[in-house]
Amino acid sequence: MNRIRGTSWVALTALALSGAAAPVSAADAAGTKDAKAAIEALTQRFVAAFNAKDVDSIMKLYAPGPQLFVFDVSPPREIVGWDNYRKDWQELFAASPGAVKFSVADLVISAAGTVAYSHRIDHAQFTQQDGSKHELVLRVSDVYRRVHGEWLIVQEHVSVPVDLATGKPDLMSKP
Repeated sequence: MNRIRGTSWVALTALALSGAAAPVSAADAAGTKDAKAAIEALTQRFVAAFNAKDVDSIMKLYAPGPQLFVFDVSPPREIVGWDNYRKDWQELFAASPGAVKFSVADLVISAAGTVAYSHRIDHAQFTQQDGSKHELVLRVSDVYRRVHGEWLIVQEHVSVPVDLATGKPDLMSKP
């Protein structure tokens, strides 16, 4: 019985992989190119909305409802749902009433059908209530879903590297 299961596993794996090696059709390539362009545009809208501290515009880029899931860089460990993430953004900008300066680098996007994912490096500078500046570099991975023809973020993971010897975050990480 185990030999049959093992053989079945090998056969199923070979079958699955054979499809992965198939040539990409012109329609698939065009769809991927269109998805990447749409997600690049979404990212530029995010940058503009962040720099304007426009929570409403930021939240238009995320899937509404309880399916949105975020691991953010600051507590709590996870944020579930659009309403909760909106509150998180409001609190961030309230804690930094001065100007912000935000940019994105190294954006890489992969798309297939109605699902896509990306990773990038964010650089943010905040002006705190006391006038001091706070700066950090973040690693961000997003998962997108195309809903009614529009790409929306359905899952996000924001992080910074941590020095395991000291337990301190590397807020200005470099490659």
